[in-house]
Order: sequence, then C-alpha cells, then structure tokens
Amino acid sequence: MAEERKELQKAEPLDAERVEQAPAFIPAVDIVETDDRALLTVDLPGCDESSVEVHLEEGVLTVRGRVKPDDFPGHDLTYSEYRVGDFERTFTVSELVDSEKIEAKVRNGVLELTLPKVAAAQPKKIQVKVK
Repeated sequence: MAEERKELQKAEPLDAERVEQAPAFIPAVDIVETDDRALLTVDLPGCDESSVEVHLEEGVLTVRGRVKPDDFPGHDLTYSEYRVGDFERTFTVSELVDSEKIEAKVRNGVLELTLPKVAAAQPKKIQVKVK
C-alpha cells in the first residue's frame, strides 16, 4: 500500500508543465469586453501583489504568479493531494489596446487586468440628419 501512495504522489496533472524545480500551472481566466476596454480576471491562488508579474512586450501579455510552498517545521509530509506551483499564462494583445493605460490589481489571489482600447477603436454614434 505504501508503494501505491508514492505512485499517487508522482502523478502530475495535465494542466501543469515543469519549469525549473516546480510545476507551472495555467490559471483560469475570464475575459469581458466592453466598448472601451477588456477586463481579464485571472485566478492566482496563493499570490499577492509582490508575487505577481505582468509584462507586455511586442503584443504579448504575460502573467506570472509565484507561490511559495508551505513549510511544515518539525514534520514530514506523508501524503498530499494539493499541488503547489507557479502560474503562467500568455495572451496576444491587439494594437487596439492602449498599452500605456493598462491597470493591474490583485486581491485575495485574483488579478484584475484592465486593458483600455485606444480612442480610434471605440465605437462612435453618428447622428443621422434630415435633408
């Protein structure tokens, strides 16, 4: 039975990739688009503002969250089904996004990214006149 437990511990989920010594998970994301912006809500459990990085380079938006594994001083972990690892996800961003005005906020392990659209990309209502 002990050998079976060790095999269970070695199993890796399909949504993780080995990077360095820890797995990198793909975080769940919701994207909502309005006339003037896109809002991304990224699930990064265990991350705070000091452990989240957001980069935009050459049209690629990268979100990274670093998670420190829990320590159990004076104890040996016998079995664990909860996996701890970093998060990473990339998105291709259109030139219609105003990169100078992107905002990022983290609260309780949830990152909210606001990507405003440039003024030229926002819809305009054209008034119809009578001849």
